[in-house]
Amino acid sequence: MLKIVLEGREYFDETTNEFITVKEQTLTLEHSLVSLSKWESKWHKPFLSKEPRTYEENLDYIKCMTIQKVDPSVYLSLTEKQVNEIKAYIDDPMTATTFRELEGGSRKSRDVITSEIIYYWMVTLNIPFECEKWHLNRLTTLIRVCNEKQQPQKKMSRKQLATNNSALNAARRKALNSNG
Repeated sequence: MLKIVLEGREYFDETTNEFITVKEQTLTLEHSLVSLSKWESKWHKPFLSKEPRTYEENLDYIKCMTIQKVDPSVYLSLTEKQVNEIKAYIDDPMTATTFRELEGGSRKSRDVITSEIIYYWMVTLNIPFECEKWHLNRLTTLIRVCNEKQQPQKKMSRKQLATNNSALNAARRKALNSNG
């Protein structure tokens, strides 16, 4: 959860020729599966794609992340520094878990990941729906951990097996002061 304090300001709306007064307010934001679902239902495209989003789409995602009711004009008070703080929050892994990548780089899926795909993974892996409010990066890490732990253990190659056996035999010979 991220809290951003927006200063009160006054703006001139050129379309209505009126001044808009925005009061100081604190936004409480969550980058979660719930936010992702709201945004995708409005824009009808995957949020987690590599295609760049427009300013309007990014601003609307911040609105979807907001967990309390606010006057829409309050978003006019967002500064560039605050937007960068929100982006850093979205990119934060929110976990200490790391993964060893496969040699030669990890194999990336070509599937388009949408909120429904993530919900499917949650159902398949028996992850409770309360987790939909977790930080999205933490949830996807949990999904990946569950998926990897359910995979059968990979067998060692003959070369790896021979190397391990040689190391074990050498350690035993050293411990027993034996030559063979």
